[in-house]
Amino acid sequence: MKIGIILETKEYEKAWNAFRFAVTAKKQGHEVKVFLMGEAVECEGLVHEKFNVDEQLKNFVNAGGEILACGTCLKSRQLESTEACPISTMRDCVNVVIWADKTVTF
Repeated sequence: MKIGIILETKEYEKAWNAFRFAVTAKKQGHEVKVFLMGEAVECEGLVHEKFNVDEQLKNFVNAGGEILACGTCLKSRQLESTEACPISTMRDCVNVVIWADKTVTF
């Protein structure tokens, strides 16, 4: 199955669970793409003693998952794209939804 995940928060526990879900789906053999929107573009490097978002993000990338980050959201925060989170557009977000058999939002 193709699963699209739209993540709109950098709230530790919610973002951590979104990436845990993505990693689990990849391990079960699904194709998974994550689109980061709004404050979620700040997830890379986000570490909490209980909810290590960055670790789960890296686990997802290492499992072959694809992350796209909203360019407008990055620019509004004066952030740059990274290898793990390349700059993307709203058109890319629409394409993830079209591509996916199911879309989940966190």
